[in-house]
Amino acid sequence: MDHNNGSERITSQPTHMQIDGQIAFVTGGGSGLGAATARALAERGARVAVVDRRAVAAQAVADEIEGLGIGADITELAEVERAFQAVVSRWSQAPRIVVSCAGIGSAARILPREGNLSVDVFEKTLRVNLVGTYIVLSVAARAMAELTPLEGDSERGVIINTASVAFEDGQIGQAAYAASKGGIASLTLPAARELARIGVRVAAIAPGLFETPMTAGLPAESREAIIANIPFPKRLGAASEFAALACHIVENAMINGSVLRLDGAVRLPQR
Repeated sequence: MDHNNGSERITSQPTHMQIDGQIAFVTGGGSGLGAATARALAERGARVAVVDRRAVAAQAVADEIEGLGIGADITELAEVERAFQAVVSRWSQAPRIVVSCAGIGSAARILPREGNLSVDVFEKTLRVNLVGTYIVLSVAARAMAELTPLEGDSERGVIINTASVAFEDGQIGQAAYAASKGGIASLTLPAARELARIGVRVAAIAPGLFETPMTAGLPAESREAIIANIPFPKRLGAASEFAALACHIVENAMINGSVLRLDGAVRLPQR
């Protein structure tokens, strides 16, 4: 910003949270995007709690990075609270970095040809993807509110949720999945606005087509058809690229209230 006809320049000095030395909490950390994010945070010096419904998978990743493995179901408030308490018991402080990667995929038409409705699929998908993410967000916010603000911007923490490009480009058969990810995208700004008073940022990443356990089992022809629809680069995204963006969000204090597409410019066709 310029004042006095340009004779004096006033600049704000950017500050950012250093990952090194912080405590991080990653859900869905036993595989895929969550595991890659846990590893990336650990490589940058964070102490990482790896949380997954499958305790064995969580512990396996935690062992790799000298972290804390926790088995927990994110759809159960008591289990998420227990997981946060385990972090405090281990490191004497709540996490400042929370990344929610836990979720499920689903494919079910609203009106299947055989006439059987898919309300149960819709309810389960929203319960895991949206309600589970909200539970983690809520418990994290309460825990972060008790932390001492960091120097500079007085930031207490950052919460990163995982949406999907399906929140804008949902395909036929993805009504439940798209609705769950749309909910995550929609709660980002109001959550960021509300938690600003305690110095907590909220952002979401909306990945496109990535190499994850959900895509690993696809037939070769299906993978080729998917890749053909991606403008550039002509490949599925790497989980490490998702993790790199998560780390950047942590370190860039101006990313707040935003949903960031990470998709190689893909726009999903209707089917």
